[in-house]
Amino acid sequence: MTDDRTAMILFGALALLLPLSALLARRPSMGAVLRALVGWALIAGILYIGFANRDRIVEAASGLGKRLGLEEQTVDGDTVRIRQSPDSHFWATVRLNGYERRMLIDSGATATAISEETARNAGIRIRRAPPVMLTTANGTIQAARGRAETVRIGGLETRDLPVVISPTFESFDVIGMNFLSRLDGWRVERGTLVLQGEPRRVVEPNGQNKQ
Repeated sequence: MTDDRTAMILFGALALLLPLSALLARRPSMGAVLRALVGWALIAGILYIGFANRDRIVEAASGLGKRLGLEEQTVDGDTVRIRQSPDSHFWATVRLNGYERRMLIDSGATATAISEETARNAGIRIRRAPPVMLTTANGTIQAARGRAETVRIGGLETRDLPVVISPTFESFDVIGMNFLSRLDGWRVERGTLVLQGEPRRVVEPNGQNKQ
């Protein structure tokens, strides 16, 4: 059981105990107590189901937004705009070597990080190089190194982007600052992430220019 689910169960227990204690202080009938327990149990159950399926709910909300004409990601020339999702994050439709993934854009992440499954599907090979140690919310983890030949968001594409790969990421993939720093600019305006301009050409340590 994950820490999130444990916390949710504890919250549900408190949500039942607090109103129950207040109800018992008034010495109601047994029928009133049972009706209150059933009602609060239903509320706690709905909250738990919603929490456990939050990813599916977010995806469903995204799909509904598309059907209503509220696109999560729009492209206008060399500008890509990404609306903030109900979970308060910015999720982009990204193509890694042509393989499409929905990835979190995180300016707090130094590197672009992907799961082993995503790496396999995108044809990204793990390099024979020393692993990198990453600090995450769950502690320090070890990740392998790789390179994506192309990374594309809307009309913005960069090549030969370093990525880190770990089974710890499961199905959670992140676009980090090593992609954002190649753009002409990026900013957040009224709940919308704006990615601007063609990715800049960068100079690798060996002196070769790469886009």
